[in-house]
Amino acid sequence: MDIRPLRVRPYRRLWLSTAVTSIGAQLTAVAVPKQVFDLTGSSGYVGLTGAVALVPLLVFGLWGGAIADMMDRRKLLLITNSGIALSSILLWLQAAMGAQSVWVVLLLLGVQQSFFAVNMPTRSAAISRLVPPELMPSAMALGSTIFTFGAVLGPLLAGALLPVLGLSTLYLVDSVALVLAMYAVWRLPPMPPLSGEIRRAGLRDVVDGFRYLAGQTVLLASFLVDIIAMVAGMPRALFPEMAERTFGDPPGGGSALGWLYAAIPLGAFVLGLSSGWLHKVNRHGVGVIISVCVWGAAMVGFGLSSALWLAVVFLAIGGAADMVSAVYRSSILQMAAPDDMRGRMQGVFTVVVAGGPRLADITHGWTAAGTGTAVASAGGGVLVIILTVASAIWLSAFWRYRADKQVATAME
Repeated sequence: MDIRPLRVRPYRRLWLSTAVTSIGAQLTAVAVPKQVFDLTGSSGYVGLTGAVALVPLLVFGLWGGAIADMMDRRKLLLITNSGIALSSILLWLQAAMGAQSVWVVLLLLGVQQSFFAVNMPTRSAAISRLVPPELMPSAMALGSTIFTFGAVLGPLLAGALLPVLGLSTLYLVDSVALVLAMYAVWRLPPMPPLSGEIRRAGLRDVVDGFRYLAGQTVLLASFLVDIIAMVAGMPRALFPEMAERTFGDPPGGGSALGWLYAAIPLGAFVLGLSSGWLHKVNRHGVGVIISVCVWGAAMVGFGLSSALWLAVVFLAIGGAADMVSAVYRSSILQMAAPDDMRGRMQGVFTVVVAGGPRLADITHGWTAAGTGTAVASAGGGVLVIILTVASAIWLSAFWRYRADKQVATAME
């Protein structure tokens, strides 16, 4: 790995806050769909969690990006981290008290995702203020790697802790981790707008962001291919059902569920450990297109798997491919957008990255309810490949994108 960005103290603090919270966040990511499935016994209801999370992401992700361009990003991180922590505490309380209402869980999930939707574009937009342009791909790889480390360990811990300590403990650990991470965010330097103008963000600022995006073919293409990969190819809504009915977990949860949730980030984490070569590749658009096609092929293999170990292997391959795609797409966005638009572009990025899987939860959950999990996953993987190849032909400027030229422009 290229660890040069960690020599920059402010970036190191932001990176450490991600490290602390990533494990806890993944415990909640397992606990919510598991609790919903336990209460309803339906993958359709698990898919509904995607719809509940999607609306706040659409609204607050776009608005949050505009806010990040108009106020001190450090202050905004503190506010949103506090909101995420409070919602996690409330999730713990309802589970510990034995509340049997799926609607309470969904309501709290929606509140948490509202704060998350503002936090993510703010956190991402802050990176370009902390590291020089030539270290951007390495900084993106480091951030993705530590996040995927938590995404590997978190689900495995969840699978081990569920039968022993119960579901409510997963929410509690996430709450504690979020509170601890507040110190690292507090130590970040102030990051007011470079223009010196601090004001309230309104609808006009969001519209201005879309006007800017409309003229940026490369940025539009990077968002499009990720939407294709996630909406058509992310099968996580199927994990609770497949863990029990395909791979033999007991009704209360077990190791198969943990492995399914951990497999994609496991592949990404392994790739991240050897990510030093990523900054040497100039054809970022080509890297994205190829990696998304590999992701689609891996989801086909996962959908057709009847053995847990084989399913985990295919998911891990998909995770490694997604890691490459994420690093290059993030680098393109950081370099191609100016600072006064970076928060808004990261807001769109958050809607795409976090909203896409929520749409996938809906489509995969209800497709599986009608046709079965194998058709939902494998069919989605085939669709990913077809649509990605078509996009590469249609948006040839993305295929020709070169990072070295963009860095030279940024340094001038």
